[in-house]
Amino acid sequence: MLNSPLPSWTPQLIQDEIDALKHKPGALLPILHAIQDRCGYVPREAVPLIAESLQLTRAEVHGVISFYHHFRTTPPGRHVVQICRAEACQARGSRTLEMHARDTLGIDYHQTTADREITLEPVYCLGNCACGPSLRVDDRILARVTPERFDRLVDELTTQVLKVS
Repeated sequence: MLNSPLPSWTPQLIQDEIDALKHKPGALLPILHAIQDRCGYVPREAVPLIAESLQLTRAEVHGVISFYHHFRTTPPGRHVVQICRAEACQARGSRTLEMHARDTLGIDYHQTTADREITLEPVYCLGNCACGPSLRVDDRILARVTPERFDRLVDELTTQVLKVS
């Protein structure tokens, strides 16, 4: 299943997300999540808007964004592939899968392939512990992923349907 294109963001869209949540206790994390959910990432231009609205410094906002691996500061690829790095998946071979994924895609975690198709990210538990190694592709969790299955998945994700006129 293909991801739908991410909506383009505007300062007003960012401000609307901030205004909807800024009065809640501990509003920074919910605001960052809302912006990333809406835009696919947290644009750097959002940092001063968030800081001013929450009466924080830009450094405080940036510190939270950079501390949590979940937040992206650049647009992701068309598909986001997250490999589980929790202990149960490690015991079932996720380290081998990680190395294979990096080699196959030619990128490391928090990077996107040159064709902008796939962003690779670590995740620290998908709740699928008995069936590791597991990964999530967009919103779909896959279990018992072998390097061979990963290769088939990448082929599936990067195959484009061409329309002939």
